[in-house]
Amino acid sequence: MSTPSKGLLVVISGPSGVGKTTIVHKVQTAFQAIFSISATTRPKSSSEVNGQDYFFISDEEFESKIQEDAFLEHAEVFGVHKYGTLRKPVNEALRDGKIMLLDIDVQGGKQVRDNMPNSLRIFILPPNEDELLRRLEARGREDSDSIQRRFREAKNEIKFARESEAYEYFVTNDNLELAIAETIAIIQSEKEITHT
Repeated sequence: MSTPSKGLLVVISGPSGVGKTTIVHKVQTAFQAIFSISATTRPKSSSEVNGQDYFFISDEEFESKIQEDAFLEHAEVFGVHKYGTLRKPVNEALRDGKIMLLDIDVQGGKQVRDNMPNSLRIFILPPNEDELLRRLEARGREDSDSIQRRFREAKNEIKFARESEAYEYFVTNDNLELAIAETIAIIQSEKEITHT
């Protein structure tokens, strides 16, 4: 299938505590990539800016956008708030030849694979489960019940990522600098293929 653009849509997923956010920011800098802003139904905090942190929209507006097929992917998180990636900004960035970055969960990654098979999908793995648990505990943000819940979710996400075939590449973050370099090299190589 030919890409109608010179751009590249890059999905980066991974469980909590795997170092994904750091990798995403380094990739963004390396390629002057555009970071996709999600739409959400959750309330805006006092420090957040609409259209910069998220597009804050009502439940009704979100539902109407689902009906219009305006989302590339969307999900309800913990059965409370909805999040989604709008197609329009993604398509505009790709038409302009940009790299568009999506930092989304595994369910979203699978939806993007189905909706935009030309996308590049990378999953960040921990070296092993013990190290993942250690990193979650080291963040010091949550009580032990929350950490255990995140750990269970992380194991499920990794299993789904492996079994769903939603991801083309798996990068193990054993050493952060190496994981960043490997991710950048994968994107560079795909970018060259797309642009030839």
